[in-house]
Amino acid sequence: MIRSQRSALAPNPRRLAGLLAAGAIGLALAAGSTAAMAQEAIVGLVTKTEVNPFFVKMRQAAEAEAKAKGLKLIARAGKFDGDNEGQVAAIEDLISAGAKGILITPNNSTGVLGAVKKARDAGILVIALDTATDPADAVDATFATDNFEAGVQQGQYARKALGDKAPKLAMLDGTPGGTVDTFRHDGFLKGFGIAEGDAVIVGKQNTNGAQDKGQTAMENLLSAHPDINVVYTINEPAAQGAYAAIRAAGKEEDIVVTSIDGGCLGVKYVKDGRVAATVMQFPYKMAQMGVDAVAEYAKSGKKPTGFVNTGSFLITGKPLPGLESKDLDFGEKNCWG
Repeated sequence: MIRSQRSALAPNPRRLAGLLAAGAIGLALAAGSTAAMAQEAIVGLVTKTEVNPFFVKMRQAAEAEAKAKGLKLIARAGKFDGDNEGQVAAIEDLISAGAKGILITPNNSTGVLGAVKKARDAGILVIALDTATDPADAVDATFATDNFEAGVQQGQYARKALGDKAPKLAMLDGTPGGTVDTFRHDGFLKGFGIAEGDAVIVGKQNTNGAQDKGQTAMENLLSAHPDINVVYTINEPAAQGAYAAIRAAGKEEDIVVTSIDGGCLGVKYVKDGRVAATVMQFPYKMAQMGVDAVAEYAKSGKKPTGFVNTGSFLITGKPLPGLESKDLDFGEKNCWG
């Protein structure tokens, strides 16, 4: 009798194993749920290159803001300015990684549209920084400089700085297919007071916004047109290259060089007289606003829309009548890089 009571009270080995297994599964599910809740939302940043100071500053600002907002930043970039395939691959990687939002400076304003659509169809917030897509509503929103207006400021200064001299204009453009390049180029022409094809434009070359290509382009243009007296540059690295060629030709005093960016080296070039004026823009502001928008989307599902102008200012040590500008003190205090 006692033996049978003990047998009845003794735990069934199979039942005990089942209970332990169920408990282990429950604990694993609970742990997985806790880990998922604690996992940081991913924000992706895809820039044109890793080496341009503008995009370096953008990445640094995005990293700092993501950390402050409790997000995980994954930064990717094209191998060179114009590497559309590299940016498409980066977007696809971020989709696979489960990104909540993607911030991109498109190398080509139409070339990434397929990958962007795929991301948005997956519920990912996509924001263009610096460079608008074409069409603009291919992304949820764009945070950027009004590049046409920046070009207008640059062109107005360049024309006034020439005074009474008949202009012989060289244009060092960036990369074909990008809205930044088109807007700045067209804005400069408007500010300068001419139309595309005007005879005062003695030559144009693409530089991909790179210093070495800017120097080569300027050397070629000076060889063909030694009477050049004013130069449009797409950005400050191209302007630095152009100045190197101009200096080598002994024409520093004969040519007005203008640019756009507002990096600290660019402002120094203005201070040194190598560049007459530059238009400052704010890459860190674009990145911060983009990360903040992704954080808000992850929290509430709210999406930004449309174009947000992050601002620009003409910086020069030689202000000209009738043109609004900021001095070098402002430039040094607000430059980046």
